[in-house]
Order: sequence, then structure tokens, then C-alpha cells
Amino acid sequence: MFELVFRRRFAMAHRLLTDGTAQCAVPHGHTETVTVRLRAVRPERLDGAANMVEPFARAKARWHHWIDGHVDHALQLGEADPLLGWFRAAEPERLPRLLVTPGDPTTELLCGLFAAKLGAFLAADGGRLACVGVEIEETPTNTVRFEGDPYDILPRRHGWWSRADLSINAWDAAR
Repeated sequence: MFELVFRRRFAMAHRLLTDGTAQCAVPHGHTETVTVRLRAVRPERLDGAANMVEPFARAKARWHHWIDGHVDHALQLGEADPLLGWFRAAEPERLPRLLVTPGDPTTELLCGLFAAKLGAFLAADGGRLACVGVEIEETPTNTVRFEGDPYDILPRRHGWWSRADLSINAWDAAR
């Protein structure tokens, strides 16, 4: 069975408050690479003409637009992080650049959230393709790979990750 695989690099910053180490509790950044794998929901024989599952441009357009325009250079914070209150009071214009997660924004959680968001995009685009895997390389030596139904592992089902819009938090749902 064919898989469509594509990658995107993005810069991010986050902090992990429940980690227990002071090093990760200080905001810090990574340049990450996300790799996604898609399969046809109803695989068919190649047609003898175009001979493709789906044009790459169509399969990756919305995903790349979201990564490049909304995830890249976003600050990832858990929904209980006190920095959210600071941004609300001092710099509310920056709220759309905050990727807010249920709990600490770990790479494991992001894999699940990204799989759910990509699934919402694919469903809104007709449901011809399904996400079968997401991999995020956090550093050259640390990678997390997720396969399966993201709703089996996410702390909760609903949030920006379950919508086919371009949002990354509750404040920018209109985007």
C-alpha cells in the first residue's frame, strides 16, 4: 500500500512545568521537523494515466499552510501556564501566536495533537486520505513517533486540534 510522506521544519519555543527539572521550566526553543504519513482511505489500483494516490500539492497544501503560518515560531504553553495570564494582560495582540495545549506541550502530546489536526484537515477535504503517522524530531537525537487514533491518547477530545480551521488555541478559532 502506498503512503504519501512529507516533512516540514519549524521553529518553536516551549516550557514544561511539570517535568520536575528547572532546565525545561525555562522557556527555550528547538528547530523541529515534523513528518507525516498519509494513506488512501479506500486504496485503488493505479489508473494507468495519472497513476497517483493524490497529488502531493493537494495533499499537503493546508497542512503546510498551517505549519508555516501558525505553528512556526509559536510559543507552546500548557493551558495552566501562568504566562498565559501575563500575555492576556500585557500583550493580548500576541495571543494568536501561542499554541496552547492540555498540560505541558511535550513532543509526545504534540504528535497526538498534530495527528488530530491533520485528520480534521483531511476529513474537511473530502476524507480521501487518512493520517497514519506523525513523527516530530525535537533535536537530532530525540524523536517521537505516533501511529494510531490520536483520540485514544489525547487528554481530551475537543480543542483547536479537532477543528479543521487554522487555530492553535481557543482565542484564534475564527482563523
